[in-house]
Amino acid sequence: MPTPTHPTPRYWLMKSEPDECSIDDALAAANATVPWTGVRNYQARNFMRDDMQVGDGVLFYHSSCPAPGIAGIARVASSTRPDATQFDPASPYHDPKSPTDTTPRWLLLDVQAVRKTRLMPLAELRERPELAEMRVLQKGSRLSITPVDAAHWDRIVALLEAG
Repeated sequence: MPTPTHPTPRYWLMKSEPDECSIDDALAAANATVPWTGVRNYQARNFMRDDMQVGDGVLFYHSSCPAPGIAGIARVASSTRPDATQFDPASPYHDPKSPTDTTPRWLLLDVQAVRKTRLMPLAELRERPELAEMRVLQKGSRLSITPVDAAHWDRIVALLEAG
């Protein structure tokens, strides 16, 4: 039997602009599941393709808004498949160079919202020395999907539950 390439469960922070898909939008979606479209960074795409598995925990993060921060808890709800927005000329995520007849360049997966939490702002994350090594807090970090280690996940969930 092959050895897993990574321990399970895994945890992730996934950024979404709330005017495109907020935690409220995700909770209101059918089965509270939304396709995570528009990822146009190879490293983030590779995390989805190579590392993310159904059931992995997700910190649902609102970005590019007046109050960025963690707004909810979600989970990975599907494996990857081609992101159709890359082929749609009307989409802001259109990629005319993505091959349609071979392996498409961009992928998506479904994310299932579990619950909305209080907003844990970026400033609060930065104030916590025990979270200092989180990728989202590193200078220059702009990836829309980043891994979260179990200790950080546990601490954040505890802080969110404590109010």
